[in-house]
Amino acid sequence: MSSIFSKIARGEIPSYKIAESDKFYAFLDINPLSVGHTLVIPKEETDYIFDLGEEDYSALFLFANKVAKGIEKAIPCARIGVAVIGLEVPHAHIHLIPINDESDMDFRKPKLKLQKEEMEAIAARISSHIKL
Repeated sequence: MSSIFSKIARGEIPSYKIAESDKFYAFLDINPLSVGHTLVIPKEETDYIFDLGEEDYSALFLFANKVAKGIEKAIPCARIGVAVIGLEVPHAHIHLIPINDESDMDFRKPKLKLQKEEMEAIAARISSHIKL
């Protein structure tokens, strides 16, 4: 059975795509901690990030780096926080979260409720700043 993230990467479930390569996919978190909160995944389903081979692990973080630089240009923030928790969905993923304070990374905080149009605009703004 495929994870929800695998279905998103294959286009079976809609997402607010930020960037895509042949091996990786980045999209807005639909329950964001902050505007621009993005998830970066390998297209090949792997439950645990540390089960990725060295080459894929390195390539995933290099892809995430390019996405993070795009987020920084599009969303006003002090920096991009990075989190790998991996318990909520059985598919390796990296959270890239625009932050101004450490408390902005508290996953227990209430999530933002953004409208479809806002999410589309945010995704387009970030995507326009990414060079793959």
